[in-house]
Amino acid sequence: MIVRQFTCRAVLFAHLRKPGGRQAMARPSSDLAAFREIFSKAKNIAIITGAGVSAESGVPTFRGAGGYWRKWEAQELASPEAFARNPSRVWEFYHYRREVMLTKDPNPAHLAIAECEERLSKQGRKVTVITQNIDELHHRAGSKNILEIHGSLFKTRCMTCGHEAANYKSPICAALEGKGAPDPDTRDAEIPVQNLPRCEQTGCHGLLRPAVVWFGETLDADILTRAEKVLDSCDLCLVVGTSSVVYPAAMFAPQVAVRGVPVAEFNMENTPATMRFKFHFHGPCGTTLPPALARHETEQE
Repeated sequence: MIVRQFTCRAVLFAHLRKPGGRQAMARPSSDLAAFREIFSKAKNIAIITGAGVSAESGVPTFRGAGGYWRKWEAQELASPEAFARNPSRVWEFYHYRREVMLTKDPNPAHLAIAECEERLSKQGRKVTVITQNIDELHHRAGSKNILEIHGSLFKTRCMTCGHEAANYKSPICAALEGKGAPDPDTRDAEIPVQNLPRCEQTGCHGLLRPAVVWFGETLDADILTRAEKVLDSCDLCLVVGTSSVVYPAAMFAPQVAVRGVPVAEFNMENTPATMRFKFHFHGPCGTTLPPALARHETEQE
């Protein structure tokens, strides 16, 4: 699959835009009945999700106007270079995000996906969620078959020994308690590196980092391979709440569409990839997705 060309996380804003001079593509359909007919026959469904799904749960997206933490955009903090320069600031940013997530719940879009997966599994049909989100809301909604291509807020990795583990501590360390306020006038806590989250493996005590894929980092090869297998074998693909500008995920659905598989986009707005898809359903995912994934009249109880 062509996504192997894009193994590092990056934002490319123009790659999928239609070059001038080409014949116009057909506008995608918003015919829900037509989508439901295809959905009723699909045996292997891939659902690609992005920040727009979680935004409806009140999760900050750090995208577009107002998408700042203090005075920085997420891309300025979510990088190995930023962590090397100022691990205290980066940990404040991720501590804030972890604490926010503990106050949020899955919304109807998350729940519709989880219910669909459970229901179809009893019919011998498969639903796989490929998510760019790091908030674990799909897990909390009840989805089981999930590929988290950008990692998780609630996992850490040791910079010394490489040990990776789930971590739901609140706060993650004593020095971060009460820190991380996003207001522009908040001063950095400047926490000494020895007081930041540390590895608890015997004899290590190395500095921990969030186990997420930062901009410029390579995606986990095993997860990327598994995602490719899903996308190469699916007979229906949904793209839900994603901007289609963060690579390599932005290539997933267009490559599915190239091989003639129906792709349905659920989003608040058009994206650079919209014209490549068979369907586009405009509006909040929590409103548009549940009726699309509800039990079809041809399904047996």
